[in-house]
Amino acid sequence: MKIIEPTIEVEDVDYKNIMKILERACRTCYRSEGNITEESYKTLLKNCITRGHESILEHEKITIRMVCDVGVYKDLTRHRIASFSIESTRYCNYGKDKFDNQIKFIRPVNIEENTELYKKWYDTCEVIEKNYLEMAKLGAEPDQLRMLLPHSTAALVTMTANIREWKHIMELRCTKHAHPAIRQLLIPLLLKFKKEMPEIFENIEYDENFEKEKYAKITIM
Repeated sequence: MKIIEPTIEVEDVDYKNIMKILERACRTCYRSEGNITEESYKTLLKNCITRGHESILEHEKITIRMVCDVGVYKDLTRHRIASFSIESTRYCNYGKDKFDNQIKFIRPVNIEENTELYKKWYDTCEVIEKNYLEMAKLGAEPDQLRMLLPHSTAALVTMTANIREWKHIMELRCTKHAHPAIRQLLIPLLLKFKKEMPEIFENIEYDENFEKEKYAKITIM
């Protein structure tokens, strides 16, 4: 058994170019392409968002890859305008060498270590892995074994969404009302988007009281 931290990777894209493409798409509506300058996208995108003219944000997308728990991706797949490719527990047998013959679990962000609660969680994961591996040796197939796996099971997820949908996801999933495990992953991603595309993301509120030390590590693909 291995306890790991969630991580998130973002594809290496030119954020300024994304916004300039969005600007050109928007200017189709007004046939104002002649007004494009090096910095004109900044004002135009802000005005579009202020007026609620956000359909133009659908012309560009961003892909991420994350290691998260099952509970996180179950919540995220509720967002319809996105594409998901997810490590399949029907076909991945964690008793095989390619998975180091063990199950990986995401460390729970909302259960403090060195507490009785954490010990109960940890002990439960140990029992689950033990029974999983024993059933695998008895010939159980992955689609039988997966019925043992809890929400804490780690999974690799590739997710693609257009800019409008990312904005919508961040507005819902970075507030204190979202599950802590989702905030742990998406707040650092939102902060990156705020830095790279402030004209689109700067006004999105998030749970600023969430402990920065618990943010998922974010890297570039």
